[in-house]
Amino acid sequence: MAVSPGGPRKEKPDSQRMAVLRSLPLEIKQQITGEEALAFLYSEELPESLLEKLKDYLEDIDPSDPP
Repeated sequence: MAVSPGGPRKEKPDSQRMAVLRSLPLEIKQQITGEEALAFLYSEELPESLLEKLKDYLEDIDPSDPP
């Protein structure tokens, strides 16, 4: 049985990143899509849309830097 790309993942999300998402103000959390949240939690390349939403909460991020 194949797992679809949007299906459950075997690895667990990064607990520190989960804490960061949980600590965001409600109005920001409501703007983040599921795809954006998964990219953040699993240390994938962050979509520009998410970087824009989090720009006031992240320190000097260079999107070209490796995670």
